[in-house]
Amino acid sequence: MPKMKTRRSAKKRFSLTGNGKVKYKKQGLRHILTKKSRKRKRRLRHPAILDPVEQKRIKKVLPYG
Repeated sequence: MPKMKTRRSAKKRFSLTGNGKVKYKKQGLRHILTKKSRKRKRRLRHPAILDPVEQKRIKKVLPYG
């Protein structure tokens, strides 16, 4: 059986934790930062865990996930 191919766009955006949850970087921290509050920018820095419903969808795209 051939190797499973990964959707490269998903591979670059998401990663799996040790428990099998899907981790991602929050959006909105690339540009137009002057109008965003310091508190908001600080919260956007940290990675987040995807919703369980969305996790199912992403795991189909990431093989061995």
